[in-house]
Order: sequence, then structure tokens, then C-alpha cells
Amino acid sequence: MKTIYKTDCGRLRSNNEDNVGVFQNGQVILALVADGMGGEKAGEVASGMVLEHFSQAWKTINTAERIEVFEEWLKQNIKDANQTIYTYSQENPECQGMGTTIVAAICTPETFIIANVGDSRCYFVDRSGNLKQVTEDHSLVNQLLKAGQLSEQDAENHPMKHVIVRACGTEPEIEVDIDAMEWSKGDQIILCSDGLSDMVSEAEIAEIMNGEGNLEEKADQLIAQANLAGGNDNITLTIVVNDDGEDI
Repeated sequence: MKTIYKTDCGRLRSNNEDNVGVFQNGQVILALVADGMGGEKAGEVASGMVLEHFSQAWKTINTAERIEVFEEWLKQNIKDANQTIYTYSQENPECQGMGTTIVAAICTPETFIIANVGDSRCYFVDRSGNLKQVTEDHSLVNQLLKAGQLSEQDAENHPMKHVIVRACGTEPEIEVDIDAMEWSKGDQIILCSDGLSDMVSEAEIAEIMNGEGNLEEKADQLIAQANLAGGNDNITLTIVVNDDGEDI
């Protein structure tokens, strides 16, 4: 598989509270994006703790396991990371209330398992170039949208667009959304923080992904487009391509 990951501070923030990582074990890849939140630098502490937890846990995984085992592993490790962050925040007053979104994918040549908490997203791009969002935002605006209290147009510019209703580390227990999808050679997934998805439309993302350039150039184009649109937040993404080639 081919992979790339990048993060950018954006145009308005002086501190980057996002973390991103890609870890490989044989033919299986774990990719994740975490968008931290909290006072001072607590957000980057929370997202960094998620990254550290998964980087260590991934070293012990048996990649010969069935998909169902990967699903349970991913869900349980998000819950474990949640407990670690919550406990740390309770013991360190300067970090109280900190938390992070997380979107993570375990990718095999046949299937990818996607899990998320918060409003960081996963997009799926099939080999024909069609793009769709495969995660659901755990946000106040999305709740209002689903309840029919907001139109999609109103949701786009809602003043409470960044309010999330579920995060990793803010409560002792957490609910994790998880799903598995089959994919084929040439299909791609994009994991990203809302610094990308709030600034760049799905149509624009699809256009860049279907355009010219290698994987790194496309990642750079996505970040540049988010900054061109305002760069209101940290911009973080990882792309995984189901391909026989070597990692980038």
C-alpha cells in the first residue's frame, strides 16, 4: 500500500494540536488522525497521547487475525486511550477538560476497518474517482441536521459548527463508531481533521484526488486549498492507497 501523511498549522493558529501517524506491520497498515482540544497546550497533549498509545499497541498486534478481531482491537484501544487521557486530565489540573477526536483505519489488501469519535473524518475514493464520507460527525450541527432542524446550507455556516458532542478523553466511558468496508486495488481513503473538511468541499477534494500529481503532491494541494480558503484551523490528513507499490 502507498501512504502519505501531513499536518499544517493553518493560517490563524500559532499552535498545532493535531497529531497523525501511519504504522505498518507486514501487509497491514494502521493510520490515524487526532485533533486535540483544550486550554493552552492540553489539546496537543491529548492527541499526542492517542498517537503514543497506538504506536505502542500496534507493535504487539497479530496481523494474521480475522477482521472481527481487528475491529474489536481498534474499538478497545480507543477506549483504553480514552481512559488514559481522562485519568491524566483528572490528575493534572492544567489539563482538565482536554480531549481529542480520533479517526483511525486498519487497512488490509481486502478490507479497511474505520473507527471514529468526534468530527475528524474518513473519505473513501473508489478507483473510478467517486468520493463519499464514510464516517459520521459527532457534532451538534450534525445532530440538528439529522433531526431536521437545520438545512445542509445552514449547517455549512452555522456558528456552532465546531461544537462536538463526543470526544476521546472528556468522559470516563466512550462510545466508538466502527465499520468495515471491502476495497480493491486503486481505491483510496483519506483521514482528516476538520481543518481540511471545513475548508475544502467534497467536490474540491475529489477534483484534487482525481487530478495530476503523485500522492505527496495531492496531499500538499489539499492543504494549500484549505489555507487558501482561510486556514482557520490546523490541517491534518493521511491518505492510504490500496496498491501493490512501496510506501511513500
